[in-house]
Amino acid sequence: MDASATPTEEMKRDPMHFTDRITPGGDWPVQAGRYRLVISRACPWAHRVVLARRLYGLDEAISLAVTDPVQEIIDDENHWVFTSRTGSPDDKDPVLGIHALREAYLAREPGYDGGVSVPGLVDVPTGHLVSNDFNQLTLDFGTEWTELHREGAPDLYPKHLRDEIDALNEEIYNDVNNGVYKAGFAPTQASYDRAVHALFARLDRLEDRLTRQRFLLGPTITEADLRLWPTLVRFDAVYHGHFKCNIRKLIEYPALWAYARDLFQQPGFGDTVNLNHIREHYYAVHTGINPTRIVAAGPDPAQWLTPHHREELGGRPFGEGTPPEPPPLPDRVPPVV
Repeated sequence: MDASATPTEEMKRDPMHFTDRITPGGDWPVQAGRYRLVISRACPWAHRVVLARRLYGLDEAISLAVTDPVQEIIDDENHWVFTSRTGSPDDKDPVLGIHALREAYLAREPGYDGGVSVPGLVDVPTGHLVSNDFNQLTLDFGTEWTELHREGAPDLYPKHLRDEIDALNEEIYNDVNNGVYKAGFAPTQASYDRAVHALFARLDRLEDRLTRQRFLLGPTITEADLRLWPTLVRFDAVYHGHFKCNIRKLIEYPALWAYARDLFQQPGFGDTVNLNHIREHYYAVHTGINPTRIVAAGPDPAQWLTPHHREELGGRPFGEGTPPEPPPLPDRVPPVV
């Protein structure tokens, strides 16, 4: 997702430009093997889509392409690229045959001159980008791709909770998901103060909420948890220091920290995290914030595997469903320890 700010303006995000939807019988039909999901392991917006793909069991139906965590400068702009160190021979994705994700954008719209972001869902036969709408992608994976869901896939967006999920998602997006960026890229002290205090006020409310229940909407994981958690898993590693979100660390919130570990230790969550990619991307790419490009070493990732005791609150993480099987070998990430 792209952001911009002048020295006197708060950061603003560009609206999604490619928002086509894949639906049964639509112009872009649901079809196993037709689409490739391009992500960065560093990006929280891509991470939520990876979580949905894993939990619904769409690993085989939608292939995964992982970019290098460090963007390459092309035409004076940072771009997501494929390199041999992330498993792309000759620095090209082996399925799409492209070096930079922007090639799929230009294949779809040759005159496109906007930002290029992950995730990107690409139509393999044409090489055209279908969507970079990370919000809609997770919802559609849950509601439009059901014919290809694994047996035992959870219902993360149940009809009776959708209004509540949507309202909470909006608050989380404004104050937390986007809030860390508004603080990190604040052009003035006043804009930073507004963003950082709104962020921690929301975290305080979420702490209270999670003191009383295991997950955001109660005893089971929902779409709302998929939206909050990618920010939490990056919080102490990059947002606390790099983005100056340092009123408190995540580990100083008893309920939020235990909740984050609970999810990390669930199949489909921790097995999608590459903390090395996260640290390297943020510290190496954001040269306006970190001109030396020195990558911070901590915190110790082994903390994510410590007991959380959230099971004492009861509940069933996957509701009437079951946990996903381990990811396919090409999609696996290095263990945290």
